[in-house]
Amino acid sequence: MSEGTFTKADRTDGLEPDGDTVGSPAPATANAAPAVMPMNMIQALNSALHVKMAEDPDVLSFGEDAGYFGGVFRVTDQLQQKHGLTRSFDAPISECGIVAAAIGMGAYGLRPVVEIQFADYIYPAYDQIVSEAAKLRYRSAGQFTSPITVRSPYGGGIFGGQTHSQSPESLFTHIAGLKVVIPSNPYDAKGLLTAAIEDDDPVIFFEPKRLYNGPFDGWHQKPISPWKAQELAQVPTGKYVEPIGKARIMREGADVTLLCYGTMVWVSLAGAEHAGVDAEVIDLRTLVPLDIETIEVSVKKTGRCVIVHEAPKTSGFGAELSALVQERCFYHLEAPIARVTGWDTPYPHAFEWEYFPGPERVAVALKAVMTGGR
Repeated sequence: MSEGTFTKADRTDGLEPDGDTVGSPAPATANAAPAVMPMNMIQALNSALHVKMAEDPDVLSFGEDAGYFGGVFRVTDQLQQKHGLTRSFDAPISECGIVAAAIGMGAYGLRPVVEIQFADYIYPAYDQIVSEAAKLRYRSAGQFTSPITVRSPYGGGIFGGQTHSQSPESLFTHIAGLKVVIPSNPYDAKGLLTAAIEDDDPVIFFEPKRLYNGPFDGWHQKPISPWKAQELAQVPTGKYVEPIGKARIMREGADVTLLCYGTMVWVSLAGAEHAGVDAEVIDLRTLVPLDIETIEVSVKKTGRCVIVHEAPKTSGFGAELSALVQERCFYHLEAPIARVTGWDTPYPHAFEWEYFPGPERVAVALKAVMTGGR
């Protein structure tokens, strides 16, 4: 089916997207600075997909409602209109089938970007991701790779309840052969997604859905602040790449190191301010590969460490971080490492904010490590 069969009338015969969509990159001119515009995370991710699909005909996007409808959060909005029905299309309701198809495409040289509508539904695809995608390069002695990107919104804060709020990232950090990326802002979202698409290994790309429309600091009683007020929402309209495996220091400090990612970056910043502690806040951005060097330098400087994530505490990624910090920085630590996490229960709909690790809980942990862990 040709691109010409999909008309503007077809696209507008349904629910329209919320907000503006990002158009084609402005043409570059000699000696001109790259065009930059404020974007929320939805727009930044959409822009990354559009730019790569325009640049590389081997890049395609598909998933449940991710073609015509543009995705439940509109991240793939208008990609079908711009790039055709064979490059952006809807898939059956089968997460296992979506990832299996992507693995086959990748082995034949394509670079598919697939959407799992919510991270809670990624479990049916787990076998394909773990047994096939993660192992293909090794089992073929490098003859085949699996250059696929699996995108999925994750995390709570939107009253999604037990089946739309989970944070399953630790299940994938345990699997050799996978890379796990979690951006916390529009600038990183676009640059890291571009890097993921270009990577020859499979990348699990979790998108904190609570951050799609604005940075959320955990003070749920307050109005949401828009992304346009943030420096990290000033996003180039053309192509750029943020390196996978490099953390970002969001706030420099001398008293304690705060390790976090996704929505918890903004919660940690708010928690440090609330506690009145001079915390160094590190946005990991990539869980695998992990920028352990940046972490080590920071903890050896501050002598204290607090780890914040939204997933349940037991066997969460914070446990791995805690072990690494203890192994590398033991003689520099002045207090036990603290973890602020979700609880070891299903995500409760009625008690969203009791489960969600907010700035109050972060502040309590910060004050505790400043007094030797008491």
